[in-house]
Amino acid sequence: MKSILTYTIAILGIAAIISCGSERAIKKGDQYAALNEYYEAAKQYKKAYRKISPKERSKRAVVAWKMGECYRKSNNAVRAVGAYGNALRYKYPDSLVLRHLADAQLEKGDYKDAMNNYEAYLQLNSEDRLAKVGLQAAKQSLEWKKNPNRYIVKRSKELNGLRSDYCPMYVGDDTTMIVTTSTRKEANGDDVSGITGQKMADIFLTRRNDKGKWQKTEVIESEINSEYEDGACAFTPDGKTMYFTRCVNDDQYPRYAAIYRSNRSDASWSGVQKVEISSDTLTSFAHPAVSPEGDWLYFTSDMPGGIGGLDIWRYYIGPNKALEGIVENLGESINTEGDEQFPSFGPKGELFFSSDGYPGMGGLDIYCATQANDTLWNVSNMMAPLNSNGDDFGMTFAPGLYRGYFSSNRGDARGWDHIYSFLLPETIHTLYGWIYEKDGYELPEAVIHMVGKDGTNTSFGVMKDGSYSVRVTPGVDYVMLGSCKGYLNTMQELSADTIEGSVRYQRDFALPSITRPVLIDNIFYEFDKATLTPESEASLDELVKLLNLNPNVTIELSAHCDYKGTDGYNVKLSQARAESVVKYLIEHGIESERLTPKGYGEEKPKIVHKKLTEKYPFLKENDVLTEDYINSLEEEEQKEICNQLNRRTEFQVLRTTYKLYKY
Repeated sequence: MKSILTYTIAILGIAAIISCGSERAIKKGDQYAALNEYYEAAKQYKKAYRKISPKERSKRAVVAWKMGECYRKSNNAVRAVGAYGNALRYKYPDSLVLRHLADAQLEKGDYKDAMNNYEAYLQLNSEDRLAKVGLQAAKQSLEWKKNPNRYIVKRSKELNGLRSDYCPMYVGDDTTMIVTTSTRKEANGDDVSGITGQKMADIFLTRRNDKGKWQKTEVIESEINSEYEDGACAFTPDGKTMYFTRCVNDDQYPRYAAIYRSNRSDASWSGVQKVEISSDTLTSFAHPAVSPEGDWLYFTSDMPGGIGGLDIWRYYIGPNKALEGIVENLGESINTEGDEQFPSFGPKGELFFSSDGYPGMGGLDIYCATQANDTLWNVSNMMAPLNSNGDDFGMTFAPGLYRGYFSSNRGDARGWDHIYSFLLPETIHTLYGWIYEKDGYELPEAVIHMVGKDGTNTSFGVMKDGSYSVRVTPGVDYVMLGSCKGYLNTMQELSADTIEGSVRYQRDFALPSITRPVLIDNIFYEFDKATLTPESEASLDELVKLLNLNPNVTIELSAHCDYKGTDGYNVKLSQARAESVVKYLIEHGIESERLTPKGYGEEKPKIVHKKLTEKYPFLKENDVLTEDYINSLEEEEQKEICNQLNRRTEFQVLRTTYKLYKY
């Protein structure tokens, strides 16, 4: 009996010790978590979880939840899935565990499981925007993986070490130097980050040799590297000033990131100064990026006044004293309730950044934003293969090109970051369009002649619908002549862009008929006068080009009026207007012998052609817009349309052999 009692007391004592041990581990975990040292906190929670009996379900649930939060915040989705799964299994009372489990599954690439958990969570919290975003991301990610875009992505052999390497950045416009952030063994000090479990990050430099090969990556020997976390750099356009993030650790208080500045003198960096964006000591400022003009510093912060989570802000650093010290949030068209981080700029000034607040593929995805106006941005996901189910962030572009480097923890079960190269390969630039009769339909017998400054000299026909498509060379200027029997030639020009990527240019050819009158669009006169208005010059200049392009053509230039006014007055006014147009053409170099002005007054009302009936369905083909016809219409609007059609300026080809033969 005594032995049994002794045994029972011993068991109870062990249980008490185990319970006490779990409480100590939980307390330590809470202390580390309060300091944002999630790696260390997770270790303590894991220790506590193992010591808690499975029968203590609620306690296990709480510790598993805390463990999952630490794994999530230290970017270890694999372990976060397991921890949140345990919290859910032991009935953790907050439904948020479903959403965070789904987030981790999304980042792990378990899209179907993520969808199930997002849907379960939304049944309980139907208005949660981030859950809706996550569900949409899980659904679209499978499609994006099946149909990647044209970017080519490769893990860099030269820029990666044996630990985390991230946030590559060219030094201004100098593509022979690239700066990265790394936790490799060459980083200063021996301390381990309580957040990541790796060494404190430092700033490293890699140079490219004359053959274009990256050389050995070396830590920058400068005061920019400290015993703390240093990295995520950006440079002014001239490469002479570096902005970087520094996280100073403290055993008693949470660490808040700050942005520092250093200037380059010859090959060394010195004069490290903190950038005082705000006096708020409880706010983080990180991930700097300098605008292409060099006057704004973009950064990531959780400062008050944001949209939610981490936002992207900007701080004026330019020469305008009136703007000095201004800090602006980029607003709701960029920032979300999630986290927006790691801004950088593309070849055309586009803002690239990473976010988990938009529908993506998991973790942080890279987005491209183009500015529509002062407050509105158009944001698009860069999709696969630039994005993955992991964290993708920190882009740098070779000047003027859609190629460079970025960082990602894709495929790394530890959540470590690595540097990847990206390239948008050169693709076909295409010129396309249609050739058709002016005021009419397609001309399938037409031919286009093309001459380019690169030596191109070719001719080709068009399709049955009058369309054509031809490849052009980026950066080359072209002249194209559209021709067809029975029609005047017209010309188009193209200066092909130098951008890398798929580009389509449209040039259409509207050929005037030789046998029928041709309307000259947008010819305007002062009221009741023959004086041309300035708005007419663009159309008349096009007519000058057309006549110069067809030098053997002579034309009758005719002006027409509606039926209002006397016959004699209308003839006199229309003749004066026709003469005004002819005068303009002569003043712009057209020989007077090629031009015959004629005013018809109301003598020749408009005859409706088929194309016009498409624009005005109340008209029928071959209708003649006489005074009687117009007055027979019931609606005043229709009558006015017909009068406007009669008030026109046209030309008709008289000869096509002017100076063609010499006698």
